[in-house]
Amino acid sequence: MNNPDSLRSAVLEKLATVIDPETGADVVRMRLIEDLLVSPEGQVSYTIRPSSPLCPVAVFLAIQIKMAVASVPGVAGQQITVANYVAAEQLTEMINQEII
Repeated sequence: MNNPDSLRSAVLEKLATVIDPETGADVVRMRLIEDLLVSPEGQVSYTIRPSSPLCPVAVFLAIQIKMAVASVPGVAGQQITVANYVAAEQLTEMINQEII
């Protein structure tokens, strides 16, 4: 069992290392991550909101974000939603598959 507040802080710290290649800014500062919730069991849920509905790096960023969160000690799983993107439904389905 984890302290959800500590784990949430660790996740945010790790997410701050994920850089949008188009802007050079991290995804936290760009506010691309919303509704970040962490359970005592280490389940992390959040919404990825690309900077535009046609963001050319949305898939790349979603994969980088998922990998960053997965690398945080104590994270047991993730539930990701993609919003404000033309292929949000498809990307949400793809990013939540275990193979990524």
